[in-house]
Amino acid sequence: MVVGDFAIELDTVVIGSGPGGYVAAIRAAQMGQKVAIVEREYIGGVCLNVGCIPSKALISAGHHYQEAMHSDVFGVTAENVVLDFAKTQEWKNNKVVSTLTKGVEGLLKKNKVEILRGEAYFNDEHTMRVMGETAAQTYSFNNAIIATGSRPIEIKGFKFGKRVIDSTGGLALKEVPKKLVIIGGGIIGTELGGAYANLGAEVTILEGTPQILPTFEKDMVKFVEKSFKEKGINMVTKAMAKEAVETENGVTVKYEVDGTEQSIDADYVMVTVGRRPNTDELGLEGAGIELTERGLVKVDNQGRTSVKNIFAIGDIVPGAALAHKASYEAKIAAEAISGKKVAVDYKAMPAVAFTDPELAIVGLTAAEAKENGMDVKSSKFTLAGNGRALSLNANEGFVRLVTTKEDNVLVGAQIVGVSASDVIAELGLAIEAGMNAEDISLTIHSHPSLSEAVMDASELALGLPIHM
Repeated sequence: MVVGDFAIELDTVVIGSGPGGYVAAIRAAQMGQKVAIVEREYIGGVCLNVGCIPSKALISAGHHYQEAMHSDVFGVTAENVVLDFAKTQEWKNNKVVSTLTKGVEGLLKKNKVEILRGEAYFNDEHTMRVMGETAAQTYSFNNAIIATGSRPIEIKGFKFGKRVIDSTGGLALKEVPKKLVIIGGGIIGTELGGAYANLGAEVTILEGTPQILPTFEKDMVKFVEKSFKEKGINMVTKAMAKEAVETENGVTVKYEVDGTEQSIDADYVMVTVGRRPNTDELGLEGAGIELTERGLVKVDNQGRTSVKNIFAIGDIVPGAALAHKASYEAKIAAEAISGKKVAVDYKAMPAVAFTDPELAIVGLTAAEAKENGMDVKSSKFTLAGNGRALSLNANEGFVRLVTTKEDNVLVGAQIVGVSASDVIAELGLAIEAGMNAEDISLTIHSHPSLSEAVMDASELALGLPIHM
């Protein structure tokens, strides 16, 4: 008998083990489903292995390096500070990434999720083929959740190679480049640009729009621009990348600004202009699954595709490509399969840039609220008036609340500053709960803390500020 002649029956199968896939598998198992998960590369997906987590590790390393060299403001002086980047990479890979990926695999096993190694290909709406390195097997399933994520876009003139790299290559460099060019000034480009600048690289960011971080408001981005200038990062906006010419020891990047072609030499050029959904080579057409013109999977408010027993989540469906969005959609899809009356609601979906300083947003901006016909006001409290921020020597930034004029209901918030990625959670919860400024103001906040700035901003919204 040839292995794979007969289909093995599965209840629920999840394709991809990233922050969408592994969460979907675990939640489905918790709902009483018998679950298998298919992974072709590494448990934890892009985020845990070559994305969100390792990039934050490098950002953290860069901060520690800078603090070691420039802590004299606190009366702390260190001499002969040395960066051992090989040790940095070892810590990132073996202590941070490995710990988390092993933890995820352990959670899958604890929840009795079967792990199938290989690439999945749909034959039809109820069968798929999983192709491993040495063998292939056909499986039949009752329900499937597709969570295959995305991959970096390769642009014309910048074929990935030794010196032209994507974000994955940027995280795996064996040395800190003396000169690094980054094509794309979005979240990934600015985070890694800031990290490598802190680690000692001379960084140039080429961005096609009028500002870096174009998805954030200008008054937020100006703090990052100021910080980047102080680090020596060269930001070129309205720039069109044309070509990269590799040499034995470097690369020449050609670009155009205002009709004038320019060039810059570097050790590496990293392309971070966006990501492409991994929806090809899955056999989706064979299963009858409909896609958008961009190759994204069409889904309803439960993540259900055009085929009622197949769901899709994360980067392969419309909306922001965020790990926490994928995890959120994973729970909805898994519970929908179990018959629960659930649906996605993105009104309190946060987004964060781990730049210097951090940027964090949730809900609507004032402009977006007005476009939706809402009568709102903005209340901004600067971190210069926050004791904890001052004690951290990190008092640049602000907390801004967007509230309705009639009843002060919170509909959006923006934060610039230290630990913005953590503080934003309170405001996301407040929006989700339908709280108003008085609810936040009357919530006792610990002192001294960065979260007090949220309370101060809410009191400002009520017209009763204490610290302004």
